[in-house]
Amino acid sequence: MSLSFANSIATQSRARALVPLCVGAGAYLFFVYFGDTLLQDSDSFWQIKIGQWILDHHALPYTDFYSFTRPGMPWVSTSWLSQVLFALSYAQWGWAGPVILTALAVALSAAILVDLLEADLEIPRAVLFAMFAVVVSLHHILARPHMLALPVMIAWVGILMTAADRKDVPSWYWLPLMSLWSNLHGGFVLGLALIGPMSFVALWGMDSGKQVRLLSRWFLFGVAALAASCVTPYGWRTLLGATNILNLGELLTLISEWSPASFASFNAFEGALFGLIAIGLYRGLTLSPPRIVLILLLTWMALTHARSIEAFAFLVPLVLAKPLGERSALPRPGTQGSESWAARYVTATAALMIVAAGWTSTSLYMSHHRFTFTMDQTPVAAVDLLEQRKAQRIFNANQFGGYLISRDIPVFIDGRAELYGETFVMDFLKAVELKKLDNLTRLLEDHRIDATLLTADSPAAQVLDHIKGWKRLYADNIAVIHVRDDAKDAMATPSR
Repeated sequence: MSLSFANSIATQSRARALVPLCVGAGAYLFFVYFGDTLLQDSDSFWQIKIGQWILDHHALPYTDFYSFTRPGMPWVSTSWLSQVLFALSYAQWGWAGPVILTALAVALSAAILVDLLEADLEIPRAVLFAMFAVVVSLHHILARPHMLALPVMIAWVGILMTAADRKDVPSWYWLPLMSLWSNLHGGFVLGLALIGPMSFVALWGMDSGKQVRLLSRWFLFGVAALAASCVTPYGWRTLLGATNILNLGELLTLISEWSPASFASFNAFEGALFGLIAIGLYRGLTLSPPRIVLILLLTWMALTHARSIEAFAFLVPLVLAKPLGERSALPRPGTQGSESWAARYVTATAALMIVAAGWTSTSLYMSHHRFTFTMDQTPVAAVDLLEQRKAQRIFNANQFGGYLISRDIPVFIDGRAELYGETFVMDFLKAVELKKLDNLTRLLEDHRIDATLLTADSPAAQVLDHIKGWKRLYADNIAVIHVRDDAKDAMATPSR
């Protein structure tokens, strides 16, 4: 090997080491610059509020104390660690804190994906897969706990896939990742569910005697991972809490992020599916049955629940990386030889410069930009009026629940569907959408409602104008307030 060729290999090796960091830095700066788009889900309000409560009381909630319809009912927060992190960042920087935290999570996710893919694919392909994954997931990239768990999910599945490709079992040293995931978000059950299919990837093509020994090791790893998932302040209740959402039956089809993927118009997910089919046809891929099952499972999840699209986008490339790499005719830089201390120093210095540039850019941007939550989720004027009137039992639109909780006002309902249950939420939705008029009047009477806070375009808000005993007190382009006719009018404000 000539000296110039050796230097070329070393240079490419250092470049490859910096690629994941550069991709992560680019993703981070993009989402900081467009940070306001991360603040569009009212659940962020109550997530931060619960995190603040945990910090203030040095304890975790076991019952509900934010609603007047379910007070004292059992409820555990399967995202308590994410909520604490969001609360800490919000206390330090206002809404810029959750934006920066979410942008860092996306950046880390992209960087980890590129780093894992580089083991089998050329740098351009690894970067393209990461970019496509981010684009396909844009609809669900919000300042909420699932984003903080995303890099952990990618790392965990990457570890499983790498071990399966080696015909081996993952090291138990990685089990703390499962514990971290189960404290960050309830989606950790996916990581447990994938252990089985991954083990069959490892077993495929082996002798039967070796298969039995390896399967027993994967089984023990799965049991250990299950135990690790319970290493939370809630213990085994974390596992139960994470699966409660799956018991909501028909309601799941009505919650936007749990509803089936829509193809009414062309979208990034549809493009990703076409791209997946095109790759298979163009490259003539022949996959083992376990890999096919994994891809079909992730595709089925994404088609069934829109919130699973990011799992499809980030995990399918990990399943395809090795088969694609084996069919690639392009050489990839090797890892032969060891770099000198000076070379490592140059690489580390470059990495620190990238991090410093990212933080400097963030500071400069924050100095002249104030991050704000989307206004259609924050009925500020309407809630101010309700507080003035000292309304106690407010029949609120679901999307206003998080904001009311942030104002310390007991809610009728909010985004915690697993707390309220299928029957209650379905009754509420039918009442608000006027699918059953009796539902609306019954709920108002049964829960002794003294004021309603509904969206401006809500059918229920329109019909309340004509229901005896109720009158419109306030309206703007965000929210409408109705109160009972016998309520005091001393502080009434005319509609506008």
